[in-house]
Amino acid sequence: MYDKLIMDAKKYVNSILMPLENYYYHQYEHALDVMIRSIYLAQKEGLNDDETEILALAGLFHDTGFTIKYDDNEYVWAKIAQNFLKSKLYPTDKIELVEKVILATNPLYTEPKNIYEKIIKDADLDNIWREDFFDKWEKLKKELETIKKIKIKDPDWHHSSLDFLWNHKFYTKTQEMERWVIKRKNEELLKNMVKNDWESNITPNY
Repeated sequence: MYDKLIMDAKKYVNSILMPLENYYYHQYEHALDVMIRSIYLAQKEGLNDDETEILALAGLFHDTGFTIKYDDNEYVWAKIAQNFLKSKLYPTDKIELVEKVILATNPLYTEPKNIYEKIIKDADLDNIWREDFFDKWEKLKKELETIKKIKIKDPDWHHSSLDFLWNHKFYTKTQEMERWVIKRKNEELLKNMVKNDWESNITPNY
């Protein structure tokens, strides 16, 4: 990989994400997490250095659109990446590929078309299948409440989170092999939370 380019990209992404207020989840730490996991999965799945570089850049830039708008911002992320990479005289065909990989992180973009998109989707949601899932998910809840000026009740959050985990799937063999056990553990913990929420709202019939 072109290490100088990756280092410059990290500095740039950090500079534009760090000043954001009230972004407790979508911050530089998350971008770095996605980049690192993308590189790891790319290597495990047998991609070469050029292909791994594409994924590293997409991972770094995939949430930079939050600097412009909060919702429906995947195309903004791609444009920010495009402008940066053009300034570095990065090949046009590679820029286009980085943009396509970034767009695959759109939650509504359900089925990845190639190994790049499979890897970025697994990397973007890697924290769901880790031990720090609940800490990260609480940060996302706090972010949504702050940015959208709403209050999300814990039972609603627990239920929607469980639905999300049930409906999501792995796209790479590496991710499934390494994260399956923790995924099931997190699902069971959420199921217990939902059950406790439901039981706590039952009024005894005397």
